[in-house]
Amino acid sequence: MTDQPTPASTEGKPSALVRFDAFAAMLGDRRPAVFLDYDGTLTPIVERPDLAVLDESVRAVIRRLAGLCPVAVVSGRDLDDVARHVGIDDLIYAGSHGFDIRGPGLRTRIGEEYLGDLDSAEAELLRHLQGVEGALVERKRFAIAIHTRRVAPDRKASVGDAVRGVAAAFPNLRVTGGKEIHELRPNVPWDKGKAVLSLLDRLGLAGPETLPLYLGDDETDEDAFRALAGRGEGKGVGIRVMDPPAPSAAGWSLKAPAEAGAFLDRLAVWLAEG
Repeated sequence: MTDQPTPASTEGKPSALVRFDAFAAMLGDRRPAVFLDYDGTLTPIVERPDLAVLDESVRAVIRRLAGLCPVAVVSGRDLDDVARHVGIDDLIYAGSHGFDIRGPGLRTRIGEEYLGDLDSAEAELLRHLQGVEGALVERKRFAIAIHTRRVAPDRKASVGDAVRGVAAAFPNLRVTGGKEIHELRPNVPWDKGKAVLSLLDRLGLAGPETLPLYLGDDETDEDAFRALAGRGEGKGVGIRVMDPPAPSAAGWSLKAPAEAGAFLDRLAVWLAEG
């Protein structure tokens, strides 16, 4: 996280779906490069990660869109996990918040030297949280996610304390958060935003003829919104999927995954007609 001014709320920011004509006018004759989060963006947030199943109609839209412009899925999930859930070959997948990237002609892993620390931290977390009903410790290759959605409200704070206590013993790891989740990941200057900027460079999409779009719903997606905003006005677009409104560096909004699917459908139709 870098020091940034407090972003304005998504309240009052234009809806990319309701005001799609204005969105398309902003895009103009540039080709979009579309980056998509998964949980909470393409699918609703659910109690357990395995229950977040992509609707077939949304999968069809993404497949159609990928035939019209570059599409990448950038998720906190393990790479193989998110690729299996999306189920579309030849997309670019960035798992573990961009620490693990795979696509046609692409293979990048960041932080492999910290896998031993993650193994040890996982064992400590399982020991500390074994008595907390509903706490789910999910080991990913490059991160450990601790889900609290099913934890009783009066125990959630103690889960956070336990995570921070374990993290203190592993200076090579850092704590990040999100909706009902704590995560430990390698303490290196890498996140979804840096992964997106890296992909733009490696795929030859950093020029003025391309406008990168990022759709996301959670705190970790703010890294990508800030990274695109940092490219300069009109050189990157963040779309925050959330309701109710909250502070965000994104310039546009959508209220729910259903609206995200409808927006992607409109974008695919617009690109096909253009």
